[in-house]
Amino acid sequence: LQRLEQKERPKVIQAISEAREHGDISENAEYDAAKEMQAHNEQKIAELEDKLSRARIIEEENISADEVRVGATVTLKDLDLNEEITYILVSEAEADYEQNKISLSSPVGQALLGHRVDDVVEVKAPGRLLRYKIVSISR
Repeated sequence: LQRLEQKERPKVIQAISEAREHGDISENAEYDAAKEMQAHNEQKIAELEDKLSRARIIEEENISADEVRVGATVTLKDLDLNEEITYILVSEAEADYEQNKISLSSPVGQALLGHRVDDVVEVKAPGRLLRYKIVSISR
């Protein structure tokens, strides 16, 4: 947000100003491109401001290890493949499958929420039903 407001916005304003100096703005491709960049930048700023206004800080000590909640690290046993996998449940913005961070709004994340160790959770996936047993929950 800071980069968009303090670096990108002034660059866009400068680009608009330079494009205006080239004459008639009604047929000025540089001006149109600069205005489009400005609209895109302002949209990104508005989106980030909205996310920040709704964000809540979750203190680690307030995350229960008794049941699956946001921020929890959950180890699952795939009952069909007999393999274990560990996920960290995070918000959509933090999701990163390569780091095993899954979104609370993902099918697996939604299915796990509120469950406890030894619960069996079923997740409808394309082509099959996934069945997991919760092995452990930590924060």
